[in-house]
Amino acid sequence: MSARTTKPHEIVERALALSRADGCVVIADEQSTANLRWAGNALTTNGVTRGRTLTVVATVDGKEGTASGVVSRSAVTADELEPLVRAAEAAARGAGPAEDAQPLVTGVPESPDFTDAPAETSSVVFADFAPALGESFARARAGGRELYGFANHELVSTYLGTSTGLRLRHDQPNGTLELNAKSPDRTRSAWAGRSTRDFKDVDPAALDAELAVRLGWAERRVPLPAGRYETLLPPTAVADLLIYQQWSASGRDAVEGRTVFSKPGGGTRVGEKLTELPLTMRSDPNEPGLESAPFVVAHSSGGDQSVFDNGLPVAATDWIRAGELAHLVTTRHGAGLTGLPVAPAAGNLVLDGGSDLSLEEMVANTTRGLLLTCLWYIREVDPATLLLTGLTRDGVYLVENGEVTGEVNNFRFNESPVGLLGRATEAGRTEKTLPREWGDYFTRAAMPALRVPDFNMSSVSQGV
Repeated sequence: MSARTTKPHEIVERALALSRADGCVVIADEQSTANLRWAGNALTTNGVTRGRTLTVVATVDGKEGTASGVVSRSAVTADELEPLVRAAEAAARGAGPAEDAQPLVTGVPESPDFTDAPAETSSVVFADFAPALGESFARARAGGRELYGFANHELVSTYLGTSTGLRLRHDQPNGTLELNAKSPDRTRSAWAGRSTRDFKDVDPAALDAELAVRLGWAERRVPLPAGRYETLLPPTAVADLLIYQQWSASGRDAVEGRTVFSKPGGGTRVGEKLTELPLTMRSDPNEPGLESAPFVVAHSSGGDQSVFDNGLPVAATDWIRAGELAHLVTTRHGAGLTGLPVAPAAGNLVLDGGSDLSLEEMVANTTRGLLLTCLWYIREVDPATLLLTGLTRDGVYLVENGEVTGEVNNFRFNESPVGLLGRATEAGRTEKTLPREWGDYFTRAAMPALRVPDFNMSSVSQGV
């Protein structure tokens, strides 16, 4: 048995058969990737990779409670499988009782394709995209601009088996495209990104045309000081802020008084109005174009996930409903502690309920304000208010009387996404988007542009 010739479901079954623990969860992640990179209007590299990671969770019952041990390794061979299982069992026996201990999940129907071969990507995924990209290089060269960027496609087949009889499988495609256009003297830069499942819905020519317009806007420079400005946040920037908000939406942490969702005096802010706009922020494993795992896949415990919840069904959940906080992320253990309903984290995030206006139409309705491209280097300042700081990047534009009249300098900002939702006066059309900052971790998002009347640009940044 080698890491590549043994079928994933077979290695899951053998690991479960080797287990001597009271409970066992085995997760096999079969991953394949294909990528393209380019610089200065020319392809530079391309490649395809394959890999497998095996995670074993052992649970051991004791007088004081149930302990868990988790060990993950890549490229596990036949000779390494039993030592991996034993290592997880040793880790469990050497640990104290797990705080999040729960009975392993039962009763979830087997995935009909559990024994099928894993899905794989290859360079074929770029069959239509690569020639179109080459044509964009020619147009960019003729237009006096240089294109840089990369395209990455990943396909992960996850096989999950447990000693309680679960046999589940999910295939997750994930594609990202990031494209930068620069002026030959490198003083002007514009960025665009897209999230895709298969690169069939990505048009390099349209992206290049969008970037050409932005580089044209940047030919006029307008320096501005720090301050509060009416600001149009595009969907990518909204995604970066609200993804971080969702990562900070642990029900248990809120009950314990540690987050922006903690209610003064005790409890949570569930049921409280967060915005006057009729916005709903939700997750749904079956969201068209943003499909994600319909069951919990937890390679470790901590925060808002638990290895004991592996295989637990993930349902469609409204986190904010019509402007009101409806749910916080809660494990089974967290639900028992807090009284909140079980609400596992999901692999996508959607904000809708705004108008049908495009970002361009929102610009046309702006008397004077700023239009952002994207955010970067976002970091938390204060968890109690979820105050974040970060930088604008690759273009901040001045809008006057409905038209973009030039590019201003970049800024450092200080804002809370919860505060922004509360102050936003307009939301546009929801569209699939790629978060710039969190694109390596979370790509399945659909967001509207937001109009914020007083976005806090706390200082001027010298970044491009």
